[in-house]
Amino acid sequence: MNSPVTPTPAARAAHRPVAYEHIELTGGTWKSWQEVNRETSLPLAVSWLEKAGNFENLRLAAGGTGGEYRGPVYMDSDVYKVLESAVFELQHGPDASLSEFVDRAIALLEAAQQDDGYLNSYFQAVKPGRRYTEMADGHELYCAGHLFQAAVAAHRSIGDDRLLAVSRKFADHLVAEFLERKDPPLDGHPEVETALVELYRATGHDPYLALAKKLVDERGRGLVAPHKWGARSRIDHLPVREAPTVTGHVVRALYMEAGVVDLYLETGDTSLLDASVARWEDMVAARTSLTGGLGSRQVAEVFGECYELPPDLSYNELCSAVASIQWSWRLLLATGEARYADLIERTLYNGFAAARSADGKRYYKGNPLQRRADHAEHVGDPRFRDEWFYSACCPPSYTRLIASLEHYMATVDGDTLFVQQYAPAALSLPLAGGAVKLRMETAYPWDGTVTVTVDEAPGGEWGLAFRIPPWSAKARLEQGGSTREVTRDERGYATVRREWRAGDTVTLRFDMTPRLTVPHPRIDALRGCAAIERGPLVYCFEQIDLAEGVDVDELALLPGSELRVTAEEEIPGIGRTVRIEADTVTVAGAHEAGLPYLTHPAASATTTGRTTATALPYFQWDNRGDGAMRVWMPLADN
Repeated sequence: MNSPVTPTPAARAAHRPVAYEHIELTGGTWKSWQEVNRETSLPLAVSWLEKAGNFENLRLAAGGTGGEYRGPVYMDSDVYKVLESAVFELQHGPDASLSEFVDRAIALLEAAQQDDGYLNSYFQAVKPGRRYTEMADGHELYCAGHLFQAAVAAHRSIGDDRLLAVSRKFADHLVAEFLERKDPPLDGHPEVETALVELYRATGHDPYLALAKKLVDERGRGLVAPHKWGARSRIDHLPVREAPTVTGHVVRALYMEAGVVDLYLETGDTSLLDASVARWEDMVAARTSLTGGLGSRQVAEVFGECYELPPDLSYNELCSAVASIQWSWRLLLATGEARYADLIERTLYNGFAAARSADGKRYYKGNPLQRRADHAEHVGDPRFRDEWFYSACCPPSYTRLIASLEHYMATVDGDTLFVQQYAPAALSLPLAGGAVKLRMETAYPWDGTVTVTVDEAPGGEWGLAFRIPPWSAKARLEQGGSTREVTRDERGYATVRREWRAGDTVTLRFDMTPRLTVPHPRIDALRGCAAIERGPLVYCFEQIDLAEGVDVDELALLPGSELRVTAEEEIPGIGRTVRIEADTVTVAGAHEAGLPYLTHPAASATTTGRTTATALPYFQWDNRGDGAMRVWMPLADN
């Protein structure tokens, strides 16, 4: 099967993914994101691999040049992620420049790989003879993991096994080095665990699964070398079956969780799944931004304490959004529960999509929910977009997810097709002993109407199940001339089971009424604030959309006022959008000389200037200048 995550036939999967070749995006937001990815973002990423030194480092490792290594120790991983992006994208059609890049990159890797299978440009060029001696920050197995994922993608997507041969040679080296080793040193950045499981799935070679299991089982026993930020930051504080909450470096933690769930799927060890589900629930309940962003602290890129979710200083790294989607997808396959697809949707349309500019040329590493008017851009500040970064993990993480978006649309359980995400698409797949072909038509996320037309169906009954988003207070299902309200069943779906015929249609209508969202009272940084949402989208207020003399940092929402949806429009630099109007007032602080505090009950602010402010989807912000922005707005006193 052609998918990034493909559990074996014997896996304990409640749902199975639908392979790429069975889904084609036909329009809409997802399709436009992929087009920008193919035409702009991927060519830009390929060019940066030469400009930043990634390719030159591999030439050094191959002994072909006499230059100096450039960049951080994990430069090879960027090559692998761009390769993965390229082979996913080549599924959508031929592209001579992408194919040339794939050939060139694989040739470099073949030349750089050492006879025993080892491959890492930093340790080969800078510290030969020091393999596996700096595991806390050396990223050797982390880079290997991204290589393995790219190789499996090339094998499945375009039938090219050259990279798979490089990967198997390296993986065999790792098996020989670590599988039977007592108390092996562990990489400070998990990633190879989930990659080894996928390499096992692609090859059927049991030692790869055995090594993944060993690396997961050994985690939390102090086998990562001591680090200045502690064992938690390297996800080595407790064994994975005992850790009650997510903690430490966000991306490290979530890549580890992907490996934990993958291992459950292939071994049936329910203690792994139970522990991972408990940590996911903790993360969602107390450590997730409204946009799905993760990581409360930019310093060390870590989770914060419970309900520590500042809108302005939370890191919300792009890579953590990608890792969150990968973890949630595996939990969805393991359990069949729609709540994991719910978080994927929230993260995808908000915390993830906001990271790239609309033209596909610039990225955020961190994704704040507030930027003040007196902000000052600093070189390397992750809260400002750039084409590339010294630590460039985020841009190619974006490109590889966008290139494989179809993978997250649907799943299968027995004779039922589950629609997990909504976008215009054509699906053609084997189901219920025959062939099913259907079309999905929708203007989602701008409109809540989704129509599915069956073009071909096998004889007999089979099911179509639709995820009902939790934000839709009401949902209507229209079929065969009748209409009924539907709600989420215990797993989060509404299922239509019948004997289908060509020409049958089902229409879902989700409630897209704008809603005012308030935070949990323990989120100190957001007390007294509210945010606007509509459908799957979080909205924000940008300074550029306000009337002259109105400061977004002094606006407050009127809590009882109507939220008004404007007509769909095209905005230069942004594209298609739907905005929302809200009634606001200006709240000016009573600030005299000295400290900005007054003795209660003296009036600390004056409310003036009722006005209408227009909110924009958060994922479209910062495409018309780098002014102030807020997601969470104070609520004015009634």
